[in-house]
Amino acid sequence: MLAAAKRMHGKLHNGKRDSIPIMAKKYNTLIIEGVREDGSKFRPSDWAERLSTTLAQFGSDHRLLYAKGVQPVMRNGVKCLVINTDLEVNNPSAYRYIIEFSDANHLRTHQE
Repeated sequence: MLAAAKRMHGKLHNGKRDSIPIMAKKYNTLIIEGVREDGSKFRPSDWAERLSTTLAQFGSDHRLLYAKGVQPVMRNGVKCLVINTDLEVNNPSAYRYIIEFSDANHLRTHQE
């Protein structure tokens, strides 16, 4: 079992996470840091933008608009991806993809 998966909402059983209804959660955002659990920096450096743009679209002004609930940010000098937990309800496949990406790459996560 991955340590990141243990920290996420729900418990792992035979490699699958039980889901907990979103209203039972006491946090609004999940922060995925560009740092692995062992402290090493995750590469490529634009990983958060790449994930975000898969859900983004271009607006009428021809600017890229990130999807509601998925935002790349810098926090304390570290690239992070901020995920609003509403994404789990609004776009479960995108939410699952991001969580699986985080787990597979052993990225640090925390809830706010």
